[in-house]
Amino acid sequence: MDLFSRSWAALRTAVAELPDEDFARPSGCTGWLVRDLVCHLIIDAQDVLITLVTPADTEPTRDALSYWHVAATPPAGDDPLDALTVRLAAAYEQPWLLRFHLDDVGSAAGRAAGLADPAARVSTRDEVLTAGDYLTAYVLEWTLHHLDLVAHLPAADGPPAEGLARSRRMLEKIAGAAFPASFSDADALLVGTGRRAPTAAEDAELAELAGKLPLVLG
Repeated sequence: MDLFSRSWAALRTAVAELPDEDFARPSGCTGWLVRDLVCHLIIDAQDVLITLVTPADTEPTRDALSYWHVAATPPAGDDPLDALTVRLAAAYEQPWLLRFHLDDVGSAAGRAAGLADPAARVSTRDEVLTAGDYLTAYVLEWTLHHLDLVAHLPAADGPPAEGLARSRRMLEKIAGAAFPASFSDADALLVGTGRRAPTAAEDAELAELAGKLPLVLG
């Protein structure tokens, strides 16, 4: 629960500190500018709020790892929902409006997470999880999107080290194998989820794991 809060606070702070011109730069998400990614974060924050107030009275059907659906190919950026996000982001017109909305809804999502009972059961995407597992899954979400945010912004702060380490362990469990020790946590996440291709040397180190990649999470 604490790691969710720290990861989410760090991501929101990184957005808040971006100069206006950075919102028009590319993000690490194919087809999305930084402003589109920030709009997606607003939608994510709304999803967190909705899920935490959607109780379930049945046994959990997913945990923090099985919450994720794994595809074999990265999105091409032409999915209708992705396109809708781009149109919504453009409707904000000014970066300060995106910052304001993310701070408003994002702060509420953070407070709701802090008040949640980790053992409580919640429902989302027609599945049931404990609130603790749901928020743990979102540590990976926030960390990956923090990497997306700063992909082309070398002056921006990246995700917290503890979030990177936890997210790497989660991705390794999803993959069923560990990344080479020579990979930094950030590189393991970027290569593992298809956000960048491995170098020839990295590909050789990955060995059999290379055949399982990328792990595209959705």
